[in-house]
Amino acid sequence: MRGLIVALLVVLTAPTGAAAGAFNPPAGCSGYLTVQSRSCRVSNYYTCTQDAPGDQWRADFDQQGLFFVSRVDAEGQWVESLDINPMVRQTLDAGAEDPASFTELLGGLDSFSFNLTRDNGERSSVRGFDRLTGRSVQIDGITLQETEFEYSETDREGNLLRRSRGVEYIHPEWRIFFAGPSEWDGGDGYLPMDGSPVEFIFPDEPGFFSNQPVFECDAILSNYSKGSANGN
Repeated sequence: MRGLIVALLVVLTAPTGAAAGAFNPPAGCSGYLTVQSRSCRVSNYYTCTQDAPGDQWRADFDQQGLFFVSRVDAEGQWVESLDINPMVRQTLDAGAEDPASFTELLGGLDSFSFNLTRDNGERSSVRGFDRLTGRSVQIDGITLQETEFEYSETDREGNLLRRSRGVEYIHPEWRIFFAGPSEWDGGDGYLPMDGSPVEFIFPDEPGFFSNQPVFECDAILSNYSKGSANGN
């Protein structure tokens, strides 16, 4: 799969004949959704014929360009991902103690415990849960179910690497998560974040497969200018 994700990265970042501010999915892949979110982020979702049924990709862009690409399976497991700067590939280890399960979450609660390996030598363990709150929200005409979550990621010696807690949203038919108000701790204490979706864009609609975020970007730039911006 490393060859595929590198090929995807090359296609996503290389100049194309597409209009400025847009990109085409790689050969064999088809886009189906673009989400403009808070915190100056746009995400493009697509599927590829060479993948297992139910697998889907997401490419995230901020004002500096592509910064994250990921693939999840039909149960929402983090199969593989690529952080762009610095470039680090992460993969899900086989034999999870308690695999993440979108199906179980639709029943009300899903716990998970699994291991990840990064090609920078980092190996970690992730444990946590997702739980339906029983509430629904409507964003840009799309009804989503609200969840609450908490997880922690530790190294193999048990030292905390990062953790997060808060609210997310799911679409049962699309079988994907969307960010919501949350807190993230990379070792210096919890910091608030909110990457909630604002606009859903479908094929043939203006802005589909854009690589230019539009919401709250001025605020992000202001934070950068003050030296107080926080990474993903």
